[in-house]
Amino acid sequence: MTFAVDAAGFLEWIDGYERAWRTPGTDGLAQLFAADATYSQAPYAEPVVGLDAIKWMWDVEREGPDEVFTMAREVVALDNNAGVARVEVTYGNPVTSEFRDLWIVRFDPTGRATHFEEWPFWPGGPT
Repeated sequence: MTFAVDAAGFLEWIDGYERAWRTPGTDGLAQLFAADATYSQAPYAEPVVGLDAIKWMWDVEREGPDEVFTMAREVVALDNNAGVARVEVTYGNPVTSEFRDLWIVRFDPTGRATHFEEWPFWPGGPT
């Protein structure tokens, strides 16, 4: 059976990602990612493989659940079990950094991500 993602479901998944980032610990990631998921932080980056490794990376990458940031998102494309979103994140108040990302996410039949790939862009960064 193939899981077909729709715009509302994809936005809900992204909202869950943001909630998990703002929540202490990493237990919420099991609702978002399959046990054998891959997570690439950039298109040519070596992917992090497996939920436990994703949890470890998650803790290393964030300052903590109280990190100040805003996040905006929009669905760009959908195809059966995959979605592409444009996600804009600003960190700090005042803003210390900002990113405009493309997220490519593939889902399993339960709606958990099996593949997550970021294409991050930032002011002054490579294009």
